[in-house]
Amino acid sequence: MTLFHFGNCFALAYFPYFITYKCSGLSEYNAFWRCVQAGATYLFVQLCKMLFLATFFPTWEGGAGVYDFVGEFMKATVDLADLLGLHLVMSRNAGKGEYKIMVAAMGWATAELVMSRCLPLWVGARGIEFDWKYIQMSFDSNISLVHYIAMAAVVWMFTRYDLPKSYRLPVTVLLALCVYKAFLMELFVHVFLLGSWTVLLVKAVVTGAISLCSLFLFVTLVHSN
Repeated sequence: MTLFHFGNCFALAYFPYFITYKCSGLSEYNAFWRCVQAGATYLFVQLCKMLFLATFFPTWEGGAGVYDFVGEFMKATVDLADLLGLHLVMSRNAGKGEYKIMVAAMGWATAELVMSRCLPLWVGARGIEFDWKYIQMSFDSNISLVHYIAMAAVVWMFTRYDLPKSYRLPVTVLLALCVYKAFLMELFVHVFLLGSWTVLLVKAVVTGAISLCSLFLFVTLVHSN
């Protein structure tokens, strides 16, 4: 029974990535190693972020239940490095914008999935007692995939030299939302004391809204050129 539960969680977490890779056309371009290189860039960026946070942002030593708003905001700002990493990956790949976006997003999201959720699923989902948090973790990995695809698309649009001025403001706002989404969600949970399923639902709605706005801007920009 525990192995069956682990299989369900594993399939729910990993199969959407496999389906996205196959159906997006990346497999036709033999982009597997490009995605691996993007994943390696993700690991390097995360290592740099960890070193930076450990050096300049020590552990919060305030009272229990006190939220360090300024400290958490500054830590969230370090996630700007993810934008630079995605831009680096896309700048090193030749091809259409859709290809660059999907390679960067798939490599980035898959590396995060392997590094942050593989071990917890393997250890926890095979436990004796059933726990919904591993199902939630699998759903959250799917939300992360959509988030990184939207983020890569926004970065690609923002770095275009021919981006119309009318697009600058909405693209910049979407970039800020992509960077500070986790911080805003954490603040929202702290203020309203939301449950785990409610948090997952809110995260899915926010990510979906950002993704739809990114898709609208991307399609409009591509067809206008």
